[in-house]
Amino acid sequence: MKTDVVIVAAGRGLRFGGEIPKQYQLLAGQPILRHTLQKFAEHPDVRKLIVVIAESDLDLFAKTFPDNPPTMVIGGATRSQSVYAGLQALDKISCGNVLIHDGARPFVSPEDISAITAKLNEVKACAPALPVVDAIKEVDQTSGEVIKDAERQRFLRIQTPQGFNYNAIMRAFAARDRHVSYVDDFSIALQAGISCKTIMGNEDNFKITTRNDLQRAEQMMRQKASVSVTGTGYDVHQIGPGNTMVLCGVVFECGFSLKGHSDADVGLHAITDGILGAMALGDIGDHFPPSEVKWKNADSSVFLRHAAELAEKHGAQIAHVDVTLICEQPKINPFRQQMRAHIADILLLDITQVSVKATTTEKLGFAGRKEGIAALASVTVLKGL
Repeated sequence: MKTDVVIVAAGRGLRFGGEIPKQYQLLAGQPILRHTLQKFAEHPDVRKLIVVIAESDLDLFAKTFPDNPPTMVIGGATRSQSVYAGLQALDKISCGNVLIHDGARPFVSPEDISAITAKLNEVKACAPALPVVDAIKEVDQTSGEVIKDAERQRFLRIQTPQGFNYNAIMRAFAARDRHVSYVDDFSIALQAGISCKTIMGNEDNFKITTRNDLQRAEQMMRQKASVSVTGTGYDVHQIGPGNTMVLCGVVFECGFSLKGHSDADVGLHAITDGILGAMALGDIGDHFPPSEVKWKNADSSVFLRHAAELAEKHGAQIAHVDVTLICEQPKINPFRQQMRAHIADILLLDITQVSVKATTTEKLGFAGRKEGIAALASVTVLKGL
């Protein structure tokens, strides 16, 4: 049976701190939420995905998913309100089972998802759980005094995704007490009399709650990346008549233009080829033939974003981009930061992962004669096994 998924990403992450919610913080160069969503989007048991976000995060969501964004709904003031909004957005007729998952749990494995979906063929509610390994005490919350021992064997740490029969959990949410703050979706199911079962959880499937958690996640991502690969790209465009040109996404009012089928952005073309080269996926002409009319005057950001998405699809992460622009004019240095920011925005990287430099040829060759502009790019990607 195909399963639908609600990913809850409307929280503010107060314990994490920072200017943006934790689910949009970068992990290995990509927003945490993007990592999380990818795990479900690639799973064969998943039919439909709904992401629940805060209305104030619309811009962050758009930057996280600039192309082909997942279905999104606006959440409420509490977690249960947000989950209910996601559940209501699903097809009430065709939805059989649903998984509810925290947007800040990017390490859920395909095996975790498969185990829960399989268990839902037998039960109406199921979630992964881990044993408590430390001693458990009942403590006075005011004085901090230990009152008595607790039997840790009776307690488990519940994770997500929590899976449910869709109709059963919808009835439970509709009947819940709106004045109660529920700790998770199992709490609502239990109140409605649904029998909730557990399966063995996964220690790696932790929720990123604090800065220390993010550091742990970064370390895990580095361990998973088994090999670093570098690709290079080189491109040249001839100078022609006109008043403006585009370099690395920045428009220059320079009294000339660059000849090309697209917008002739020599910098972005070189980076695109660098990514494709690192992934052994051909070159920019293979994916965007200049013979095709639809690419006439096209924004080269489309080419670069496509190459980045191909790298991600093949299990790689872009770690660093270095591009050198070779020209006598215009002066690049005043616009370097703007170029770096534009490239970083397209590739969903931090600006510290993008380098833009410029050099001349000491008036030698075609560049020295101001006949054209060249770009040389080096792109480092991390590939898993």
